[in-house]
Amino acid sequence: MTYRVIQWATGTVGIHAVPAIVAHPDLELAGLWVHSDTKAGRDAGELCGTDPTGVIATQDAESLLALDADCVSYMASSDVRPGQVVEDLCRMLAAGKNVVNTSFVPLLFPAAAGQGVLERLEAAAQAGGATLYTSGIDPGFGNAGLAIHALALCKEVRSVRMLEIVNYATWDNPFTMFEIMGFGKADPAQSLLLSPGSTALAWGPVLHLVAHAMGLSLDDVREHHEVLYANRDVEIASGTVAAGTISGMRFEIVGVVGGEERLVVEHVTRLRDEDAPGWPQGSGYRIEITGEPHLRLELGLSSDLGDHNHAGCLATAMHVVNAIPHVVEAAPGVVTLLDLPVYSARVG
Repeated sequence: MTYRVIQWATGTVGIHAVPAIVAHPDLELAGLWVHSDTKAGRDAGELCGTDPTGVIATQDAESLLALDADCVSYMASSDVRPGQVVEDLCRMLAAGKNVVNTSFVPLLFPAAAGQGVLERLEAAAQAGGATLYTSGIDPGFGNAGLAIHALALCKEVRSVRMLEIVNYATWDNPFTMFEIMGFGKADPAQSLLLSPGSTALAWGPVLHLVAHAMGLSLDDVREHHEVLYANRDVEIASGTVAAGTISGMRFEIVGVVGGEERLVVEHVTRLRDEDAPGWPQGSGYRIEITGEPHLRLELGLSSDLGDHNHAGCLATAMHVVNAIPHVVEAAPGVVTLLDLPVYSARVG
């Protein structure tokens, strides 16, 4: 069976989804929504670096939702418009379109995505007879997915630590790097990401999802962070990080059960590999489980077409693109990776 897919946005993740949908043996690209005026009216293949597809990008959301399509692959920006993203998703679901989402990452575990969010989405899904699934690499497979599968090897579990250790110097995304994360700022208070509650909103659902898989309920979610200041100007793909401003950060989101810190998501983000030698070393994703037995998993990403940052964006897209057939066939509602069957890549 072939599933017709509307791709929603061609940013740093969405640009990888279009070629993937075209290449997938079970999927067909049915439409493409774009935010930019300069992208509208152009062929999807031209925008995403592939051969022409015959699908022309548009900003007309209503015409796209009126198409005979099975699923929307939603990858629009959500950093400063989470409420609008939820409205978009509700509209799509109510229109009878299944949705896979990498954009609003708290929906990895929808019950932790904010007051009333799950209820609104579930009502829209039931009204439209559609299904919503959210994942990516982080939050997603790189932390919750790996941890949940690894935990199946354990008889006892005392703690779970899920790490991302990544050099972001080659990621060309100035708005996210400087305005959201706060690189190049003089004070952590100028970082939207490090403002109170932000990391808990984004990665707290990872903790809740893993806890739910283990049969636990979190009593509290705590945040910790520290930053590094550049000792000289640092040139990165996104611009210049001036001496004396933030050039690295390490933060933890901690899930507490019975007064004990049982689950931790930790991010270590550098712009130079030699910086902060006392912080965890490596590159990629790491799962550390203390229990019986103890477990340690490492996931590294690379690509023939780019570095680890390119590979991470591609992997984020693929973890939902490869899920599309299962999402379309699932019962209506809002689901997590615990609700879908194990799925893999499909190679024609």
